[in-house]
Amino acid sequence: MSSPLSPYPQSVIVTRLRAAGCVFAEDEAHLLVSTARTPSDLTAMVDRRVAGLPLEHVLGWAEFCGLRIAVDPGVFVPRRRTEFLIHQAVAVQDRQAPARTQVVVDLCCGSGAVGAALTAALERVELHAVDIDPAAVRCARRNVAATGGQVYGGDLYAPLPGTLRGRVDLLVASAPYVPTEAIGLLPPEARIHEPRVALDGGEDGLDVVRRLAAAAPLWLAPDGHLLVETSERQAPRTAEAFARNGLIPRIAGSAELDATVVIGTRPTCRSPRR
Repeated sequence: MSSPLSPYPQSVIVTRLRAAGCVFAEDEAHLLVSTARTPSDLTAMVDRRVAGLPLEHVLGWAEFCGLRIAVDPGVFVPRRRTEFLIHQAVAVQDRQAPARTQVVVDLCCGSGAVGAALTAALERVELHAVDIDPAAVRCARRNVAATGGQVYGGDLYAPLPGTLRGRVDLLVASAPYVPTEAIGLLPPEARIHEPRVALDGGEDGLDVVRRLAAAAPLWLAPDGHLLVETSERQAPRTAEAFARNGLIPRIAGSAELDATVVIGTRPTCRSPRR
């Protein structure tokens, strides 16, 4: 069956996508046809996808937690497994049932998908998002503009307003956690078309995570939470890093999404030093 936009039957698009290694060729063909504005636009989009560009970069958006998130070329594509990070963040806030506006900080924000999803899921949010990559910052500003949130360019906590110290209720990060030596094993879509800074977590994959944990107590409010996405294998060492910095850690996982999140809570009161 052909589309009014397509100069050839949709089955031809499916065949081309399948030959290029696209596992979900039928679904991708439907998305390409429904997103294209003109026949020439569709042809160009199919060509880019066949050439290996991530589908989300070709479409210009990704679906995340029921939202359509703009994803510019060269920006990290939000993963479905990261939805588990959102679920856990919402769960810890729901248990506290705060009546006031919650201060949420999204570090290593990429497209801003995590911050946008939390703003949609929680009732009252003051959102601050940070990324070191200028392309990501531009993209994130598009995605959080309607929320009234702020997006900053810089390294982790450095660009945040000092007035947030000790006031952050939720500190979330989909930080890079791939060990440097494993970067070459990633699919070409990630390895070639996504920024290395969004993937490379250093020798053991935990360089950025350790830096996140070290400074988190300075920014978290009492009973505030730091939530970091990691791998199941790295989770115990991530939890150790949280504990070394005074946070109470726990590990949550989802077999369905193949996702692991480590949650650290700042105690209400610090034990006196002896």
